[in-house]
Amino acid sequence: MNDPGLDEPIQETSKGVEQDRKEDLDFQKEDEQAFLNPSRWWFASTAFPLLAGTFGPMASAFSVCALAENWRVIVPHGPGGNEANGIDIKDPGWLIAINTISLLLALVANLALLLNMARRLSFAIAQPITIVGWFISSILLIALVVTATYGLKLPGQDRALTQAFYYAIIASGLYFMIAALMCVTVYGAYKGHYPQEFKLTMSQRTLMLQTISFMVYMLGGAAVYYRIEGWQFLDCVYFTNYTLLTVGIGDFAPLTHTGRALLFPYAIGGIVILGLVVGSIRSLVLERGKKKLGSRIIEKKREELLRKMQKNNEHKKLTPITSQQNANELGMTEQERRKGEFEMMRQIQDHADQRQKWNALFISGSAWLVLWLVGAVVFWKAEHAQGWSYFGALYFAYTSLLTIGYGDYKNFSNAGKPAFVFWSLLAVPTLTIVISNMGDTVVKLIRDLTDYLGKLTVLPGESPTKQSAKGVMAKVTSRFGRDESKEDIMDEPPGMIGEKKQQGARHPKGHEAMTRATDRLASDMENEELCKAGEAERRGDEVSKDAHEYHYQLIREFRNVMSHLDENPPRRYTYEEWAWFLKLMGEDEDNHASHRKPPVKVRNDYQGNREPDMQQGSTDDKVNEQRQWSWLGNRSPLMGEMGEPKWILERLCITLEKELKRQHESRNRDKERRRTDEAEKVSSNSSSSGTLEEHGRTGGGDEMSSTTK
Repeated sequence: MNDPGLDEPIQETSKGVEQDRKEDLDFQKEDEQAFLNPSRWWFASTAFPLLAGTFGPMASAFSVCALAENWRVIVPHGPGGNEANGIDIKDPGWLIAINTISLLLALVANLALLLNMARRLSFAIAQPITIVGWFISSILLIALVVTATYGLKLPGQDRALTQAFYYAIIASGLYFMIAALMCVTVYGAYKGHYPQEFKLTMSQRTLMLQTISFMVYMLGGAAVYYRIEGWQFLDCVYFTNYTLLTVGIGDFAPLTHTGRALLFPYAIGGIVILGLVVGSIRSLVLERGKKKLGSRIIEKKREELLRKMQKNNEHKKLTPITSQQNANELGMTEQERRKGEFEMMRQIQDHADQRQKWNALFISGSAWLVLWLVGAVVFWKAEHAQGWSYFGALYFAYTSLLTIGYGDYKNFSNAGKPAFVFWSLLAVPTLTIVISNMGDTVVKLIRDLTDYLGKLTVLPGESPTKQSAKGVMAKVTSRFGRDESKEDIMDEPPGMIGEKKQQGARHPKGHEAMTRATDRLASDMENEELCKAGEAERRGDEVSKDAHEYHYQLIREFRNVMSHLDENPPRRYTYEEWAWFLKLMGEDEDNHASHRKPPVKVRNDYQGNREPDMQQGSTDDKVNEQRQWSWLGNRSPLMGEMGEPKWILERLCITLEKELKRQHESRNRDKERRRTDEAEKVSSNSSSSGTLEEHGRTGGGDEMSSTTK
């Protein structure tokens, strides 16, 4: 017989447990999917929209330049007659009208993309407007360029094309390129490889606004100097470009006191805006790009290691130990086997970290080299009237790329100046990324080598010279293997096992205030749980006492891990620390129930509403309703893009939330049970009173009857 009033609380508890399990699985799948998502679809979902948001405003600025002046000039004869001093030929009205329509369509396309990134306009509405607008703008400009080149010739006269014409060529190419990139983005979204929205960070969302601000600032400054110095507008654009990029070629310089005085605030403001743009681009390439590149390297290295172990018949080391007989055959316990997996995963991470840094340097360095060599070819061809050789153009491109700007080589042609403006806007951010990547590889290697040489020569350390030399050779030979710098940040286990503070860890500004607030809150919760545990002990309630002590441990470790967030370099925990944290989360490294053999290849075929296959088909994934995982598998917390402290912190939060919810539901059940017991007791007392009264009335009647007799 069921207790009345308890069915509903039991059903609610069951639903709560199922919901908790679903949230836990969703959290794990989200981290797995972020790590296993192919890098090509990351480019389509994130990198391509950001490239469009960067080059879209740039192309629109070049369209303004294409509309600012006439496209053709007559080159005068005689000394000093060149295309830079040509006589303007007025453009036909239809050319100006079509050019204006192209610019307006491009501005609408840029606005739609900006609103979509700001989540003010839906993906389904914004992307067709953006893609169609850019494609039409590109086609219109291409048609005008072809017409101006072949259809508007003036017979019998030496003519030349102006800077505006070449700006139109650059703008048309940019429009077509970014429209094609957004087509790939839309294709991936409608195929279901990622949601139909841009999940961008704040710095990524503001990249387009920063680019617009810089281009408006550059063109606005050109308009001001056009009025002050009396130069042509596009020459002013050329001047403001190499001024804000700190190249300083010197063929244009302010001659008036007003122009020179205005340069003081104008240059500083432009450099600040340029720094914001370069910082956002660097964030995109160095943060997200490096993570994706490192993720793919780790996955490939993991698959390579597992295949090698299977080939060498070492797969038994990867299979969970389910009995004492298996443990005796392998000569290790399940925890020792798991520790071996953990150490292999750490070696893969170290190898991937080193390889990723050098790969990033190679990619950015190659891009810089291509810009240098190809830019030299463009300037060589554009300045053929000056008699430049390819070596001279190479020299000019190099001094400009490094923002040296001697000024002995200068662009005089109408083709060379627009090419320089576009080229320099690409080259300076690329150089910044190269220098940043060198800081993680070449510069660090030189700095370490200098320190080692100093210890051997003029700055000896405490250890003998011979021992120092051996240490230097060991570190140099292991430089491309494990990253020795990361061994210093693996601490002893936290909590009851120990709480050694990380040495040399740096926190960003503002982190200390957040940590103090968290410490105060967590400390109050710890004291509350300890007080409740003491009260339960005095009552003799061991179950309640253990529960409150468990809550105390969870809150304590939550506070400890919170202090590890945003450390630089990132915190990495030892195996003993991980075992302790997992035990707090309800998993035991000695228990094989939640362990599995790592899959070599993980299928990731997310299509529409279909969930990705995150494990091999032969894997039983419902042992004790726990998700099985391996340190070398795709579900390993070391495989996700999320940092280790953040991963542990979220799991501790989930565990604590479950425990508090379970405690709350238990209290509600106890209250409901007491309420039911009291109701039954009252009902029983009422029934007993009624029976006695009825018995009294019946007994009184019998007595009267006997008396009458």
